[in-house]
Order: sequence, then structure tokens, then C-alpha cells
Amino acid sequence: MNLRSRNKVDASFSMSSMTDLVFLLLIFFIIVSTMVSPYALPVDLPVSNNKSKDKQNISLRIDKDLVFSVNNKIVNSENLEPELMAVAGDKVEPSIVFHVDQQVPTGETVKVLDIAKRNKWKIVLATKPK
Repeated sequence: MNLRSRNKVDASFSMSSMTDLVFLLLIFFIIVSTMVSPYALPVDLPVSNNKSKDKQNISLRIDKDLVFSVNNKIVNSENLEPELMAVAGDKVEPSIVFHVDQQVPTGETVKVLDIAKRNKWKIVLATKPK
């Protein structure tokens, strides 16, 4: 007597559909990752109606004539970073309140933001209340 089954089960597994799915996910993540800008400078922008609860350590102001002042002391633009470092001193988490006139070129603002990023200081951009 021959009692063998007519239906044979194939024990192999096809990976072709899994590889298709992995490649589609890879393409999706590559496209999405190009949309994210990792070079943006972190800036805390307060809402105009609310007041800041933390006491700020350093006040930095740039006038429309590009006059820099740190805690109401006029500073030369080349000496801005050493002056900020001296004022920050050994404070644990120094933070800067940044007052900028609307007519100041964006390049000058970015220079100050770059100094703050390089030294890992918090910076808050001051605005007028509504």
C-alpha cells in the first residue's frame, strides 16, 4: 500500500516581497531626511503677551547704527564675544536677552546667534508687547 500524500507543502520562504518593502522604506526616509534642516540655530522666541519667568543674566542690544552694548555698556563688535564671556563668567547656564532694532542687517544678528551657539548659551529674542 502506498499512503503518501498528494499535496506537498513547500517549506521555503520567499524574501522578494520583504526586500521590496525595505527598499521603499529606505527611499521614503532618504527623501524625508533631506527636508529637515540640521543647521538651524536654536532661538527661544517669547510670545509678546507673556513675560519671561526666568531672571535673565545678560542683556545684549544692537542699535540701528550697529552700536553693540552688553548690560548697557557699549562694546566694539570685534570684542563682543570676549566681553560676553567675561560677563557670563562662571554662571552655570548663562542666558542672554537679545534686543535688536528692526533696521539691523540679518548678518549681524546671525553673528551674535553663532557666538551664543558656540558657547552653548541660551538666547531669548526680545519683542514689543502688542
